[in-house]
Amino acid sequence: MTATWNVSAVLLDMDGTLLDTERVYFDSLVATLHAHGYTDDVVTLCHAMVGLPGPECEAMLHARYGDNFPLADINKAFIARRDETFEAGLPLKRGAVELLDGLQAAEYPMAIVTSSSRRTADAHLRLAGIHDRFHAILTRDDVVKGKPSPELYLLAASRFGAKPESCVAVEDSNHGVTAALAAGAITIMVPDMVPPTDASRANCAAVVPDLGAVLDMLRTRCRLERR
Repeated sequence: MTATWNVSAVLLDMDGTLLDTERVYFDSLVATLHAHGYTDDVVTLCHAMVGLPGPECEAMLHARYGDNFPLADINKAFIARRDETFEAGLPLKRGAVELLDGLQAAEYPMAIVTSSSRRTADAHLRLAGIHDRFHAILTRDDVVKGKPSPELYLLAASRFGAKPESCVAVEDSNHGVTAALAAGAITIMVPDMVPPTDASRANCAAVVPDLGAVLDMLRTRCRLERR
């Protein structure tokens, strides 16, 4: 018999987990770097940034290209390229609406736990039409250290008066998984652009292909129904 989980809240990453945005971020940054003459294996560098907060990504760029790297110009061009793409719409990941509907019907508290800034998180969740579905939205602006530090997940659990180990975290990146596991959360990975590491596979409660599979797992493990 499958063991059940006594879950107090569900904590959801945003980019790459609920919103299909990681590819846009990735492609926009690669194209921007290329346009500014940076072509030395930027794809690998940008892959390593997936799931990290902006300041950490900026530090990686400075470490690679030196203190004279034109960060302000790169950021401006990157944001313009990204936002131009988003003008066509900000898509949700497959199964996102069904997952949120199921959790809402079961009256589970839900929080966004994201490496994005407050401004970006609010704007993108509104563009996607799901901003008001969450009881809390936690961003990198709310903590000293973002992912892969567990600080965001610990804060999210505390907002609900819950122990981290009674929270389910849903993540797409290995950095996010590291943060959720370090906090003690029951962690489900739905890989997006970057495959799971051996450590992620070994330590996650499950690695599943999409959010529909997350919903199926919660129905089984949490007896997901209206409480």
